[in-house]
Amino acid sequence: MPELPEVETVRKGLNQLTLNQEITGGDVLLNRTIAYPFSVDEFVDGINQNTIATWHRRGKYLLAELSSPSSTSWLGVHLRMTGQLLWLDRDEPLHKHTRVRLFFGDRQELRFVDQRTFGKIWWVPPSVAVESIMTGLAKLAADPFSPEFTVEYLASKLQNRRRPIKTALLDQSVVAGLGNIYADEALFKSGILPETLCIDLQLKQIERLRTAIIQVLETSIQAGGTTFSNFLSVKGVNGNYGGVAWVYNRAGEPCRVCGRPIQRIRLAGRSSHFCLQCQTLGGVGRRD
Repeated sequence: MPELPEVETVRKGLNQLTLNQEITGGDVLLNRTIAYPFSVDEFVDGINQNTIATWHRRGKYLLAELSSPSSTSWLGVHLRMTGQLLWLDRDEPLHKHTRVRLFFGDRQELRFVDQRTFGKIWWVPPSVAVESIMTGLAKLAADPFSPEFTVEYLASKLQNRRRPIKTALLDQSVVAGLGNIYADEALFKSGILPETLCIDLQLKQIERLRTAIIQVLETSIQAGGTTFSNFLSVKGVNGNYGGVAWVYNRAGEPCRVCGRPIQRIRLAGRSSHFCLQCQTLGGVGRRD
C-alpha cells in the first residue's frame, strides 16, 4: 500500500503537471471506484470545467482544490493497496486495470489505475465540508511534518497503552500516513523492537522514535518513495527507497549496521522486520 512518501511523491508530481489545467470531461470504467457522489454522471458533471488550483496531502489521502468561476469544490483520492495516478497522452492504450479517466487539454489525461480495486475517488460539492463526505479525514492523527507532531504529542498517543509499538504506529489515529514499511524503518533507527509495548517506552525512546519517523520519511520522499510491487509516480517511475531500506523486506539479509541477519515475524497480521542486535528495549538508536 502506498504510504506517506509515495502519496507525497504523487502529490508533487500532480502539482508539477496539472496545476491550472481545466478538466474537460471524464470516463468512469468501474463505478464502485467513485465513493461520492453515488451517481457516476453527477461525479463527471461535478468535476467538468473545473480547474485544478492545487493538490494537498492529508495522511495517505490526496485532495485537489477545484475552482470554477462561481465556486470551489474538492476531488479526493485514496490509492489504497494498488492505486496509481498516471499522467498520460489520451491516445496511450488503456491498461486493463484502468478505472477512471479525467480529460484535460492537449489530449492529456489523468488515469486512475487500480489492480485490486480498493482505491476510491470522491467529488465534494461546493459549500460541503470535506470531512463530512471523506469521513476518514476526521479520524487522522497529526501529520509527521506538521508542527503538532511534537514529542509530547506522540507520547500522549503512546503512553499507558498496552499494545506493541509496531501495531500502534500503523494506527492512523496515532500517526497519519505511516504504514508497514516506514514503521519498520523508524523502529530500527530508534533502536526499538516492534513487539515492545507502548507502556514500556521511556520518553527518550519516544523522542528518538519521533526523530526517526521524520528522517525515514524525508529520505524516502527524496528517493521518490518505495516500489516493491505496484507503486509508480505520476510519470510512471518506480520509487528507489527499497534499495537503501534498513530492514524492510530484507529478512535473512545482513543488517547494514552490525551484519546480523534481519529477522521477520508476523505481528497483528502484518510482517515486521528488525535486527535483534540493533533493536532492544533499551536501544540507543541507529545513526546513518
